[in-house]
Order: sequence, then structure tokens, then C-alpha cells
Amino acid sequence: MKIAVVNWRDPWHPQAGGAETYAWELARRFARSGHEVCFVTARAPGQSGKDTVQDVRIVRMGGVFTVYPMVLCWLLARRGRFDVVLDCQNGIPFFTPWVVRRGTRVFCVMHHVHDRQFGVHMPGWLAAFGRFLEGPVARWSYRRHESVAVSPSTVQAMRERLGWRGTVHIVPNGVSVAQPGEVVRSPAPRLVCVGRLVAHKRVDLLLDAVESLRERWPELRVDVVGRGPEEPRLRARLPEGVTLHGYLSEEDKARLVGQAWLHVSASQGEGWGLSVLESAALGVPTVAYDVDGLRDAVRPGETGWLLPEGTDLAKGIAAALDELDHTYTVKCREWADRFSWDRSADRFTALMLGHDVEPGWEAR
Repeated sequence: MKIAVVNWRDPWHPQAGGAETYAWELARRFARSGHEVCFVTARAPGQSGKDTVQDVRIVRMGGVFTVYPMVLCWLLARRGRFDVVLDCQNGIPFFTPWVVRRGTRVFCVMHHVHDRQFGVHMPGWLAAFGRFLEGPVARWSYRRHESVAVSPSTVQAMRERLGWRGTVHIVPNGVSVAQPGEVVRSPAPRLVCVGRLVAHKRVDLLLDAVESLRERWPELRVDVVGRGPEEPRLRARLPEGVTLHGYLSEEDKARLVGQAWLHVSASQGEGWGLSVLESAALGVPTVAYDVDGLRDAVRPGETGWLLPEGTDLAKGIAAALDELDHTYTVKCREWADRFSWDRSADRFTALMLGHDVEPGWEAR
């Protein structure tokens, strides 16, 4: 097949996150299987307009907002070229059904519904416009096409908050972590938080919890890994015992996570929570809020703890530290072993070929 993967950013973009990992891990596996794959995305300063990596042709154009009309024009000029388009929604989709030929199979790939997050990142009028595009406009544009979500809670949010009516398949994230060699768990309590430093991740809640936690565990350390627009502000208010590492290589990140007692996510919602499974693969359970995506990635009482929204994070972490034992490490690794990028790519390939797929992970 000739496949176009259309995603807001590529994995080498300075603001890349889990959505970019998902799109790229699938794209390179499609290419490895012999399909012709073109990854169409935005162009960050310093990036080349064209590239080829692992047999995937990469085409970059436009910035945060201009990438949308530029990609549509690019596809319109090549409307008969592709058999399949993966239209990855990162707040709003690319609306590729408007420009491709009617026989092209388009899959709208949904990580999570952004309606509540638009107001966190945008002024009121722009947030309202974003919700209009994500809701009524997208619902109409993709009414004749199948969609793919990464978790059951994303499907539920699509149905309930966007009024999505068409077929929605689930193709979960895989998990892959670097092999850091022998890692020794920290002798003193150590927490880690991994993710993009953006407002809806609510890293402030973790920083606010540190002083209270260190009253009981004076040697407690917290490592924050990631980069993003919130980094300067967060760095300026780091409490004692917290280190903000910024970007780390996969090996260094795995080594740091492997030393932690707990991984913490205070996000207000995710499509899945890739860092949760990456931590689980290293035997580290997660404390998170019971929100979209994270309620799928964390198995309460086995691989972590889910806190009701509004719960004091310090109290939730303290309770987890008190309860933590080796069984969580074992269960975490068992849970992470159920996820594979190869299996996800195989599942998506079956959908692109028009095959029925059996209920899998989502029917656990």
C-alpha cells in the first residue's frame, strides 16, 4: 500500500510527545513490511524540508497552524497517489477527507479529546473555535470513515463529548524502553515524573506536594524529565529535593526511571499515558488521577494507584509509598509485556486492508 501518515510533528520536533512516538513507531513498521510510507508533518526551525529515515519518506512544511492548510494543499496535488491516509488528530484533525479521492481509506487517529484543554492553552475565542472544529466539523468530515482510538476512555469521550457516531477501533500504544543495564532502586524514596512540560500535565501539583512529603521522608528526591513551554517557569520554582533534568537520552531516562520508587502523573487527561507503560516496563508503578487515558494505563492495586480528581496529591503519594511492595514491580512488568508496537502495527495493517480484527486488549 501507499500510506500517508499525517501528524502535527515528527519525533525530532522539539515539542514532540507521545502522539509522535505512536505515529512514528507505526510508520516505520509499515515501511519495514514493504509498504510505501510518507510521513507528512510540520517543520521546526532548523529541520530540513525532506528526509528519509528507516525507509520512511518525511515531508515537512508549515508551523503550528500553517501546517494544516499546507498539508491539505500538498495532498490535493497528490490526491490520487495514496491508498490510505492516517489522519492523526492532535487537538484538531487535518480534515484530509476534503482533498483525497473518494476511494482513499482515511482513518482519523484520536489520542484524546482536547475540548477541556483548549481553554488551558488558548484565549476564550480561539478555544471555542478549536472545540467547534474538533466537534461538529470533524464529526461531519469523517462521517464516512473509520476512526482509531488508543484507549477505551478515548472512545467513550469521542462518543459522549464529541457525538462521534462512526466505527471506532482501538489500536493501543506499544511500549519500548532502552536497556540501561543493571539498575539499583534508590535506597531512599525517589519519585519520577516524565512528560512534556505543558500546562495540562499539572506538574505544579507534584511540586506543591514535595514539602509535605519531605517532612515525613527527609531524603525523598523527585526527578522531572521532559521539556516544553512550562520549563522556565517550573525551573524558577523548584523546591528542595527536586531536579528538573529537561531532555534525556532514552538510556539515561530509563536509568533514572528504574531508580525510582514511583512514577507520578498529575495530568488532567491523556489518550493513554505512554510514560506509564514505559515506567511499568521498568517495574515502576504509577500514581495518577482517575482521568481519561490514565485510568486505562494504570491498573489500580496492581500497577499503581488512581486518585479521584481533587484528591490531595501528597496524601495520595504517601499512601502509595506506605503500601508499595515487590508485587507491584512484578505486576507492572507483566502488564507492560502485553503491549507491543509490532502487534499494534499488525492490528492497524489489518484495518487498512479491510480485514475484521478480533477484540483484543480493549476486551481485557
